[in-house]
Amino acid sequence: MRDNTAGMESTAPSAAVTGLTSAKDQVALHPAPTTSDRVSRLAWTVTWALLARWTPVPLHGWRRLLLRIFGARIGADAVIYPSARVWAPWNLVMHSGSCLAEGADCYNVATVTIGTGAIVSQRAYLCTAGHDLHRSDFPLIAGPISIGAGAWVAAEAFVGPGVTIGERGVAAARAVVVHSVGPDEIVASNPAKVIGRRKREAAT
Repeated sequence: MRDNTAGMESTAPSAAVTGLTSAKDQVALHPAPTTSDRVSRLAWTVTWALLARWTPVPLHGWRRLLLRIFGARIGADAVIYPSARVWAPWNLVMHSGSCLAEGADCYNVATVTIGTGAIVSQRAYLCTAGHDLHRSDFPLIAGPISIGAGAWVAAEAFVGPGVTIGERGVAAARAVVVHSVGPDEIVASNPAKVIGRRKREAAT
């Protein structure tokens, strides 16, 4: 089994969000799945259903192991609940102390990166793919999602393709986030807009 945890801290998404771009700039046409892709997806779906979905909540280490076997890069103490859904573990990066909560749906056709201590709450939807509705052939398009260190995607929020949520950024419950969110920004509503900023604790 390969090591999927080495060097995790050196690639934390918080280091990459200093120059935010619009989500549209990150989205591109996605190649059609191959037979190998389909077989890998089937093997993963069956594995999670048989060996993870029914497991007791505290067995996070076991679920981390299963994800790593299928190519995910999972940091120490990352928390993945049994009812969370990961579409493609080989496109998942979770840093130390990050969390995919109950019912969270990670549709990671493109890479999803969840930073150190970041939380994706109950039934939130991380959606890296959609379709180009302006073309008659309706092709699949995809873009990565990056959630910075200490950020929070609250319950039932939607995060769209190509979106970056900066360090300590917050997507409020049921927000529809289709544009990148800066560090410490709090966004809410549909489509999400900035409603405030998180306060930084004074150094002691």
